[in-house]
Amino acid sequence: MKLSLCNEVIRELSFERQCVLAAGLGYRGLELAPFTLGDDGWSMPASRRAEIRSTCADAGVAISGLHWLLAAPAGLSITTADRAVWQKSVDVLRGSVELCADLGGDYLVHGSPAQRRVTGPDDAKRAEEAWRIAASEAGQAGVAYCLEPLARPDCNFVNTLAEAAEVVRRNGNPALSIMVDTLAASLEEKEPVADVIRRWMPTGLMAHVQFNDRSKRGPGQGEDRFAPVVQALRETGYTGWVAMEPFVYEPDGPTCAARMIGYVAGLLEQGA
Repeated sequence: MKLSLCNEVIRELSFERQCVLAAGLGYRGLELAPFTLGDDGWSMPASRRAEIRSTCADAGVAISGLHWLLAAPAGLSITTADRAVWQKSVDVLRGSVELCADLGGDYLVHGSPAQRRVTGPDDAKRAEEAWRIAASEAGQAGVAYCLEPLARPDCNFVNTLAEAAEVVRRNGNPALSIMVDTLAASLEEKEPVADVIRRWMPTGLMAHVQFNDRSKRGPGQGEDRFAPVVQALRETGYTGWVAMEPFVYEPDGPTCAARMIGYVAGLLEQGA
């Protein structure tokens, strides 16, 4: 398994410093939130993409993938009946897929709960159409497009892995996958996260994992125990990226980043 840091945790640093810090702490990758590079991060020019690749290479880290795809620009939605807003949102998704591939990433995580909120009878259909287009782009680009089940009340559409799997199976495109976010899974699934992984990893539908505590802090900073989760990942043969995605950075982002990898790397070493 390869450990990645969600870069918004240390977004107050320049991108160069983010790469240097992550590498120095032992992370092999950064999971990039395009909004940390500006409202138009998803459509950055080729020169900026080359600069990012060079900065990563110099520091010795990779862009593992992308997440927070619709956080910017403001006002996006894949469920809205406003066709112009929907089309803009789809354009951002398509651009994000291209960006991910250009930066050498392996996957995209579609979370963005506010931008997929369902309020009307046709909203879910519009979301699935957006995901169909994004998955088609991802398949052509050679990256995985992962639906992220998210917990209520922040998200009211696709809350469980079973619901995400239904969407993926209806789509029928192998580029569209599911992923597990341990915070959401601990709140929405009916069994422990380790058992969730044992249930879903063998299906071949799961392409990515994010670690966070149900307190919204990082792994090792709350009450959740991650040793069983790491063991389940080992038992099911997972060798992909594990990204650290806290939402509360205590006492600050860099310290949180250091605390998380120390805890998780220790668990990995114990089981080696």
